[in-house]
Amino acid sequence: MKLTHYDRAGRVKMVDVSAKVETHRAAIAGVLVKMRADTLRAVRNNPKGDPLEVARIAGISAAKRTAELIPLCHPLMLTHIDVEAKFVNEGVEIMASVRTTGPTGVEMEALTAAAVAALTVYDMCKALDKGVEITGLRLLEKSGGKSGSYRRT
Repeated sequence: MKLTHYDRAGRVKMVDVSAKVETHRAAIAGVLVKMRADTLRAVRNNPKGDPLEVARIAGISAAKRTAELIPLCHPLMLTHIDVEAKFVNEGVEIMASVRTTGPTGVEMEALTAAAVAALTVYDMCKALDKGVEITGLRLLEKSGGKSGSYRRT
């Protein structure tokens, strides 16, 4: 196995995907934002609106800007982005799914969407709880491309 973002001399490079076949690509990423019970209650009962909706929109926007944030990512024409945020016992669980048809995958876009949505939840909770923890950012599933499908067990 070799890392694809390096040439033979060890210099960083953007992977050339010009010869790759366009296929349907999809990826799902997840993350957990852990917080104290009193912080979770305050977030759930926010009288000024749903903070999870703000996080959802932030995640969608981030997926579209992944190539601007991660230096060697290809700019992609995404055909679908969905970010779901829900309350769970420990805090907020976020799932991001991204799809496209193209020569390279959308794992980074799904991971970026989940990460930025989690950071948005943190930003909205930090006044109450500096100990909010973002944990378990991970690729859950991907499909398409030469490497085929992957599902985290």
